[in-house]
Amino acid sequence: MPSVFTLSLGCSKNRVDSERFLGILHEAGYRGTPDPRGADLCVVNTCGFLQSAVAENLDAILDLERMKERGEVGRIAVVGCLVNRYEAELRAELPTVDLLARAEDWEGFRRFLGVPRSSGCRMVLPGGDRFVRYLKVAEGCDNRCSYCMIPSIRGPLRSLPLRDLVREAEALVAEGAREICLVAQDLTAYGLDRGGRESLTDLLDALEPSLPGDVFLRLLYLHPERITTALLERVAKSPQIHSYLDVPVQHASPRILAAMGRPSDPETLARLFETARSIDPDFALRTTVMVGFPQETEADLSVLLRFLERVRFDRIGAFAFSPEEGAPAATLPHPVRPSTARRRLERVMDLGASLSFRRQRLFEGRLLSVLVERVEEEVVEGRSFREAPEVDGVVEIRGGDALLPGQRVSVRILEALEHDLIGRYEQEEEQA
Repeated sequence: MPSVFTLSLGCSKNRVDSERFLGILHEAGYRGTPDPRGADLCVVNTCGFLQSAVAENLDAILDLERMKERGEVGRIAVVGCLVNRYEAELRAELPTVDLLARAEDWEGFRRFLGVPRSSGCRMVLPGGDRFVRYLKVAEGCDNRCSYCMIPSIRGPLRSLPLRDLVREAEALVAEGAREICLVAQDLTAYGLDRGGRESLTDLLDALEPSLPGDVFLRLLYLHPERITTALLERVAKSPQIHSYLDVPVQHASPRILAAMGRPSDPETLARLFETARSIDPDFALRTTVMVGFPQETEADLSVLLRFLERVRFDRIGAFAFSPEEGAPAATLPHPVRPSTARRRLERVMDLGASLSFRRQRLFEGRLLSVLVERVEEEVVEGRSFREAPEVDGVVEIRGGDALLPGQRVSVRILEALEHDLIGRYEQEEEQA
């Protein structure tokens, strides 16, 4: 049986694609291996979003090329967003790569393997978590943020059929999933390309009754402009949807938001989050912001900091502006010096840590439902509704040495840290 090494780079949406590639490989008779050395085939699913990611991806591919020259690996397949963005350049610069395939080119990948057809099944990546899975509900994006290359890389919004998503979610549960994270470039846009006949709410209405009562949904990447009070209430009242909102605002200065191509009004944004907290004070609110955008001043940064303080976000992800080739923002006048951007980034991250700690302390003494994810020697970790996988902290569980990954248990929170919680295992929850 031939072996395959799979390297999945980039976001959670890329991970879904990588699992599909691995499913095709499985049906073609390949077995996965965690080590590229000795593999008959190496598949790299790439990210092309930022230049830093491009550099990281190229380094990984070049390492494999050098291994191939030494006879340590067999064929190399490079797929995904990097090919979408730089296909011509890659063909010239990567002569020993056997396949360059654009994202979603399932047919081209099957032809490369000699597989006439595929069931479309997904396989958990080596070292991956079968209890927490991602369900990609749409491809592409119709938003036109001036700094973002996603529409040119992945194309326009294409919502996946509701029935297909329900079947895929059911398959993930059959494989052991206890939490399903809904992902897209913009979840709130689901169905708009279909004339609005189906919406995110319709999708939730279809998914919930199809899932066992102990399987939870998490909503990631919600554009603030299309979040309604009805959606907030729908999430808060559901026993199977985590009260967690990932809403990237990017900035709070009206001038900078306009330059970003973000139509949001800061006051409207603030009221949105205040409404969420009025519906459910426990709502975990996560956002992402960008500093160092062209023309940003210290006054603009102060506006952003005051906004973050006002909302009291649970989690803040922050990054410095990256001028991406082909993005309108890359040519804007008055760029911010990288050293200045880094200094502003530190200020945002310091505030984010402080806000996170203040919110974390509200849960000391509380009993939280926690999905156990890691049990190693004396370390037992999991996540509650407050922590999204990979981007947030964890709950350290004391007294849970006999627990197993995939169990959902009750944990009394003993201590809050900036990003993590420490608690004591009290009991395993009854399955619905």
